[in-house]
Amino acid sequence: MSLAAFLLALGATCRITRFITKDTLAAGFRTRVADRFGDDSPVTYLVNCGWCTSTWVAVATAFYAYSLDATAWFQIPATALTLSYLAGVASRWLD
Repeated sequence: MSLAAFLLALGATCRITRFITKDTLAAGFRTRVADRFGDDSPVTYLVNCGWCTSTWVAVATAFYAYSLDATAWFQIPATALTLSYLAGVASRWLD
């Protein structure tokens, strides 16, 4: 895996993890998980814990990056996710 692919996978992992665990658009998903498995279940904890979720997201992203490193199928979505994450971080600093 190239350094560029690694960095894009890192950014994509950060953005996907943030989306699952914190984003308002995924709140319904987190609520449905809690309703189905209970507030104290490991599954509910998983979808609310950034450290926990990032492990599983990183496994999938690393596989995707390793398999499709030099293709547009990896580079375009990973770049978009990385830019989205960096824009969110920058907006916190600038606001």
